[in-house]
Amino acid sequence: MSSPIFELSATAINGDEVKLADYADNVLLIVNTASECGFTKQYQGLQKLHNEYSSNGFSVLGFPCNQFGQQEKGTSDDISQFCELNFGVTFPLFAKVEVNGDGTHPLFSYLKQAATGVFGSKRIKWNFTKFLVNKQGEVIKRYSPMTPPEKIEADIKALL
Repeated sequence: MSSPIFELSATAINGDEVKLADYADNVLLIVNTASECGFTKQYQGLQKLHNEYSSNGFSVLGFPCNQFGQQEKGTSDDISQFCELNFGVTFPLFAKVEVNGDGTHPLFSYLKQAATGVFGSKRIKWNFTKFLVNKQGEVIKRYSPMTPPEKIEADIKALL
């Protein structure tokens, strides 16, 4: 049976529609990001994980979000250039999404339902909340914004 994740699509940062089924059989780390956040330096660790494990069937998927402190005000081009110039980001980035509220992207609705936060909360509390998804599209774990990417590496390796 196919995972609901692989039935969804999202708009890439360049405007192309991407079927998440393209990432079936990959371990994914799905992250809501922002360019002006105190956690923005995590882009560096996310890129390092992507560099290290992408050849083994792993990908980071970055979803910019402007819902927390208005920390992602730029256009898709602004975001893409910022990430590439400042952190050498080559992992897939998507167009800005909402992760909470009435406009929540269906992917984040599913992720929040599958892996709740502290005390069963379904809301995403801040930028750089991370969801680890196995090759079958099952959400394995949710990580807080405080969890640096390098602390997730052992969990990623276990799924590869």
